[in-house]
Amino acid sequence: MKFTKMHGCGNDYIYINGFTEKIPQEDKPELVQKISDRHFGIGGDGAIFINPSAEADFEMEMYNADGSRAEMCGNGIRCVAKYVYDYGLTDKTDISVISCGKIKYLQLFVKDGKVDTVRVNMGTPILYAEDIPVISAPGREKEHIIDEPIFVKGKEYKITCVSMGNPHAVVFMDDVTNLLIEKVGPDFENHERFPNRINTEFVKVLNRKTVQMRVWERGTGETLACGTGCCATVVACILNGLTDNTVTVKLLGGEIEITWDREADLVYMTGPAATVFSGEYTI
Repeated sequence: MKFTKMHGCGNDYIYINGFTEKIPQEDKPELVQKISDRHFGIGGDGAIFINPSAEADFEMEMYNADGSRAEMCGNGIRCVAKYVYDYGLTDKTDISVISCGKIKYLQLFVKDGKVDTVRVNMGTPILYAEDIPVISAPGREKEHIIDEPIFVKGKEYKITCVSMGNPHAVVFMDDVTNLLIEKVGPDFENHERFPNRINTEFVKVLNRKTVQMRVWERGTGETLACGTGCCATVVACILNGLTDNTVTVKLLGGEIEITWDREADLVYMTGPAATVFSGEYTI
């Protein structure tokens, strides 16, 4: 099986050309677990199959490192755009990609014949609790979960919940650098208030235009970046009156710019995409 390792701000996935590599659907979860292993496999935060589509230019079929299916990945979809252009599957610089039935529209910025950065229309943020989904705290039933208390292992935090096609809980903190994320992250991910588990962003607001973020992704753990998490973070910042509508999100793996166009109610994400290496894996 031929593959290409790619990353967006350090959020790395193994990309497989579904046009040429025919992997039985029932074999994919186990295969993804094996190839995502950083010691015995290729190594990555998961795997993404790039497939033909009748509804869009391409389909992104994404899996977390534990083999579970994921709805959307902002860093992953930028790399899909780079892959299809750089490897000649398209010559267009405006493309559409479908993932779990949702179509995203991407603008590709080319430098020296290769895609350098990608701007993605990530769509309208989902704020209704039942659609995220998230369960309101007892006695606090609300349509939107904004700055609402949650108790995790006996400690109170405040969460703002947003879905960008996948569920996110944003937690604002004074210090994220020294956060023991590997201890608190799993407790958020598997908390009873999140029926489908949750991606959790721990965020420090630096100023009206800049935030610092660390992320615990469901099914994977801490990653160096999360594109949908950046989108959810900026939406949460704006809902809480903490930032302007365009924000640079500083991540362990780099920076991503997010804009929430309030009039159109659309979120735009702009960031890099990079190829690491290609190879063959014996199944």
